[in-house]
Amino acid sequence: MTTGHSSGLTISSPAVGLDAEGLRMLARERLVHGPDEHDGDFTFNPEFRDWVYSRAVKPAAVLVPVFQRDHGLSVLLTKRRDDLNSHAGQVAFPGGKVDDTDVSVEHAALREAQEEVGLEPSHAEVIGRLPDYYTGSGYRIAPVVALIDNDAGVQANPEEVDYLFEVPFAFLMDPANHHKGSRSFEGKERYFLEMPYEGHYIWGVTAGIIRALHDRMFA
Repeated sequence: MTTGHSSGLTISSPAVGLDAEGLRMLARERLVHGPDEHDGDFTFNPEFRDWVYSRAVKPAAVLVPVFQRDHGLSVLLTKRRDDLNSHAGQVAFPGGKVDDTDVSVEHAALREAQEEVGLEPSHAEVIGRLPDYYTGSGYRIAPVVALIDNDAGVQANPEEVDYLFEVPFAFLMDPANHHKGSRSFEGKERYFLEMPYEGHYIWGVTAGIIRALHDRMFA
C-alpha cells in the first residue's frame, strides 16, 4: 500500500473564504445532475467499471455535514469502530443503507446521521445531492450535502462510532491535498484517493465522494 502525506491549507483551494451563503448558492447552481450520471471507485480504475456496476446493488445514503465555524466552513467526519463487521476503523461520513421505510435518500441520510452522531434533522438544511457513487463493495451511495446549524449538538454513538472530528472545507476542496494511493487486489493494482489530515487517514469511498464534490462545485 502506498500513502501520501498531509499538506496544509493552501491558497490553491477554491473554497478559501467561502461562507455558508456562498456554498448554498454554488450548490444551487452546480449540484444538478442527470439520472444517468454516476461517480464511483471506477474513476481511477476504469477497467473495473463493469465489475463495480454489476455489484453495486445495495442502496445507501451518506450525509456530508458542513458547519459554518468562526474559522470558515468545516466538514464533520466519523471514525468507525475497529470491531464493526463493515468498513471497520475507517473514516466515513454519517450514513448507511436505505431502508424500505425511508421516503427518500435525503431522509435516509438524515436518519442515519441522527443515529450515528445525534444530529437532529431540524438542524440540517439539505442544499444538494451528488450523483450516486458506486463502490466495489457493492453499494450505490447517494451523497447528500447539508448545512448544519452551529448550535446543533453532535455526539458519537459508541455502538458504531469511535469518535468525531472536523476538517476545514477548504482543505478538502484543495486538489493539492488529494493524493493517489494503491493496493493490490486479486493480483491487480487498484488506485484510490487519500487525504491525510492531522493524523486522520481519509481514503477510499469517503475521499472519492469528497473529490466528486470538488469536481461538481469547482472544476
